[in-house]
Parts: sequence; C-alpha cells; structure tokens
Amino acid sequence: MRLRGTGHDGPARRRAGLVFVSIALGLWLPAVAAAQVEGASDYLARMDRDGDNRVSLAEYRDWMGYAFARMDRDGDGTLAPAELPGGRGRPVSLAAHQAALAAAFGRQDRDGDGFLDARELASPPQ
Repeated sequence: MRLRGTGHDGPARRRAGLVFVSIALGLWLPAVAAAQVEGASDYLARMDRDGDNRVSLAEYRDWMGYAFARMDRDGDGTLAPAELPGGRGRPVSLAAHQAALAAAFGRQDRDGDGFLDARELASPPQ
C-alpha cells in the first residue's frame, strides 16, 4: 500500500497490516463470546474482574487479548503469518496488538474517565 503524496509505503503497510489483524482478532473474539453473553451488561460482568461495574484498560486488554493468546500457537508472543487468519500477513507482536487494543479502548471511552461502563461497551469505537 502506498499513501499518496507521502513517498513512504513501509509504515503505511505495517499500519494497514496491524489494522487488519486487530479487526480480525476483534471480530473473532466477539463471535466466540457471543455464544456466552447476551448484551453489554453481560460483557461488563465478564470483563470486570474487580466488580466495580466498569472495565479498566487492563481488564479490556486481558479479555480482548484472549484471541491473540489462542492464535499464538507456538507461544512466542508474535503471530506469524501462518498463525493469522487466512495464513497470510505480516507478523504481529503482542506489544503491537496491545497498543491497538489501547487505541480502541480510548475511542470507546467516550467520557474520557479511563474506564468503560455498560453504555460505552455497547457502543462501537469511534
């Protein structure tokens, strides 16, 4: 992928790959979890480990990171192309995946308080 006018395709290509993997992981996990939860309040109950009726970034990363851990078959902290959906793509590190999750969390945290409540969990990230 080449961004017009930038003359750089490496960083854009890496971002595009990370976005694809983040979306793929993000779509895979809710599909699995959908069989287990009925709505936002159920997600809140399962994600909220400390019982304070809100989800912290750490709780969000732990819940959403489940898909990464399941896909990382060799446990090396990096999703190799063979471990990615479709068996293709650039490798994705756990740190890069967690950064993408933190960005999604920030977009979902509409009131900026550092936590997600049931209403914010029910809303798609902006």
